[in-house]
Amino acid sequence: MRIRLEGNRAEIMLGMIHLREVFTVTAMSRAFPDRAHPRKYRVYIRVIPRDNR
Repeated sequence: MRIRLEGNRAEIMLGMIHLREVFTVTAMSRAFPDRAHPRKYRVYIRVIPRDNR
């Protein structure tokens, strides 16, 4: 599954922390600047569901 995170750097890092509780992150792009909002970024990640048995 591919997910896009958008926000400032702190918001993206917090989102990654929460996503790692549920998913295994297999790949992550670099932070791209958001064209519409100069202080915002976007990061693309690939995840797979974590087996929580």
